[in-house]
Amino acid sequence: MELNLTGRRAIVTGGSKGIGLAIAQELVGEGVDVAICARNPAEVETAGEMLRRTGRTLHAAVADVTDPEQVGAFVEDAADTLGGIDILVNNAGAASPGSFDSLTDEDWQRDLDVKLFSQIRCTRAALPYLRTSTAPRVININSVYAKYPDPGFFATSVNRAACLNFTKTLAQELGPEGVLVNSINIGFVVTPQWENIRRRRAPDLSEEEFFSQWAAEEVPLGRFGTVEEVSGIAAFLASDRASYITGAIVDVAGGMGKYV
Repeated sequence: MELNLTGRRAIVTGGSKGIGLAIAQELVGEGVDVAICARNPAEVETAGEMLRRTGRTLHAAVADVTDPEQVGAFVEDAADTLGGIDILVNNAGAASPGSFDSLTDEDWQRDLDVKLFSQIRCTRAALPYLRTSTAPRVININSVYAKYPDPGFFATSVNRAACLNFTKTLAQELGPEGVLVNSINIGFVVTPQWENIRRRRAPDLSEEEFFSQWAAEEVPLGRFGTVEEVSGIAAFLASDRASYITGAIVDVAGGMGKYV
């Protein structure tokens, strides 16, 4: 399938590892010039070196998406380096596992900030550049817990639901301008974040045992997904082949999610 992405310019937040890095790799492989950001300087440097080997223009910067000033500076620098912005992938996020009783106000605020408000801030900063693009796209990486709540991931279930409504509402507002806004809802995907969850919840189990146990209980396909299974959908939504798709919620979750 020809995606016609060559020469386009993309921002991927949280792009130094996991799903974000996989999306950045997918996009540069399709001929896209990419800017990534994350909070860890060593990880940003390593990811930047890897992506530069493709020969595409690459901007890699340390930026915290919970800080409006850092977001604004990163987006402006990215647009200057790339010559504009056609695609924004709001991927940054971190889990705050816990029940209602265990979550503090600080936990709630931090989770809301890194999930919903990061998408709001980054989209606001990128929108002036997207409005000048001939094929503007916003792709928000969210979770099936937004529609399939789990008390064990209480904050994620609540805050990702808000992210879906942000996606839907923004798609309606920007539709007349031709700016397409969609969401990818991930289920269980092998990332460093899940390894951190394993260490907290089941340190006595190996990674393979932990993933197998969780998948057997929740996922009809019986396994965790890979980051490449997410990144391909992101590239499709960024492409001309998805030019009549906006406000969509695409599950990449192996059948997880008991909803219609």
